[in-house]
Amino acid sequence: MSDAPVLVTGGAGFIGSNLVDRLAREGHRVRILDALSRAGTERNLAWLRDRHHDAIEFVHADIRDHDAVATAVADARAVFHLAAQVAVTTSLDDPAADFAINIGGTFALLDALRRRGEAVPLVFASTNKVYGDLADLSFTLKDDAYVPDDAGVRDHGIGEARPLDFHTPYGVSKGAADQYVLDHARSFGLPTCVLRMSCIYGQRQMGTEDQGWVAHFLIRALEGRPITLYGDGYQVRDICDVSDAVEAYLQAWRRIDRVTGRAFNLGGGPANAVSLRQLLAHMAELVGHDIDVTWADWRAGDQRYFVADTRAAEAALGLGPRVAWREGVADLARWLAAERRLNLPILAEAAE
Repeated sequence: MSDAPVLVTGGAGFIGSNLVDRLAREGHRVRILDALSRAGTERNLAWLRDRHHDAIEFVHADIRDHDAVATAVADARAVFHLAAQVAVTTSLDDPAADFAINIGGTFALLDALRRRGEAVPLVFASTNKVYGDLADLSFTLKDDAYVPDDAGVRDHGIGEARPLDFHTPYGVSKGAADQYVLDHARSFGLPTCVLRMSCIYGQRQMGTEDQGWVAHFLIRALEGRPITLYGDGYQVRDICDVSDAVEAYLQAWRRIDRVTGRAFNLGGGPANAVSLRQLLAHMAELVGHDIDVTWADWRAGDQRYFVADTRAAEAALGLGPRVAWREGVADLARWLAAERRLNLPILAEAAE
């Protein structure tokens, strides 16, 4: 195995720290570039260092620092690009920062790799928001969830052939970065792959209302605090355990020669499709008490339904079955309770 490091931008974040942990466990040297601007990142970095010691190299820098980015990528053997501005709400409050981080930072990273003149693989974390609000789809309400009227979407989810339709500054910036990554494979021969993620959840997720909502819901439920639902709560997402997301990233790197220049939808798929109301009902069972819910208007760009058609990713990346959502959410609840030193007997019973 090469001594050259694998670079993970945003490697102290939720998905990034899980990816770094997996890489280090497999014997890779890992270089993390992270600004540590999000809550929980310093704890994640300390956890990684405690587990892997000298296998972890940390560069404390912002993705907007082009010199730092160029230095970090100079000898990397592969790059996983997860550093980003991640919230729709923040992009509406500060679209200039959203642009500089998501478009400018991504371009700086790609340009540094292009200038190296070597075939260094890059796997990019994109989003299902590149498909817009999907307002053309019609639904039937069934069992507290929107069900698509289109049989193909109902059976398989949203595929990669869906037209791109960027909404909100966040959707535009991530969509533009997504396209820059793909075009660098086409125009410059850079081996790149894009994963358009649905809702990823799991251990080390320090969720907030704006991002990481599965963990946010659980944290509020564990602490007995109310949860605000935007819209009507019937909206559906295919939530995906972070362990399955990490496996997809690694497989994209391993198979980069076969998948370069391609984008894949990555989520839990139809088997892990759940509405917000259904998810909260499950969480109430896990924590052993009712959850107080307040209601607010729909937010900009919100999709009433997004379930990823994962067939292309499964075939090209060799992915197996994903963690069932009830099992994964229960695992996250136990981890969050332990992190907060909460003794909830019902969670212990569920683990038996």
